[in-house]
Amino acid sequence: MNRFLVQWLVVAIGLGVATWILPGVHVASLPALAVAALVLGFMNAIVKPVLFILTLPVTLLTLGLFYLVVNGIAFALAAAVVPGFTVDSFGWSILGALVVSLISWFAGHSKDRD
Repeated sequence: MNRFLVQWLVVAIGLGVATWILPGVHVASLPALAVAALVLGFMNAIVKPVLFILTLPVTLLTLGLFYLVVNGIAFALAAAVVPGFTVDSFGWSILGALVVSLISWFAGHSKDRD
């Protein structure tokens, strides 16, 4: 349970940074940010692996670059489901997913060093 809360907090911070940095990603309030982080974690746990399996041939042909599109789809789906969390276009969705992924990776990487 503790690991889930830490991961949820990291995704929420990443999403907050994405809304601060990227003008095409919008979160209306703090509760919307918390729900969006929860839904984004659900999308990453359930939807993204299914999309990855379905798009595996294209991902292999593009040497993994299509995985950015898969991340963007999961990010856009979370924005479509959560009221108060919007993304202006699919390009902003890909960039938002990239920012959240980088912050999550950095937080996980720095935690392993401790």
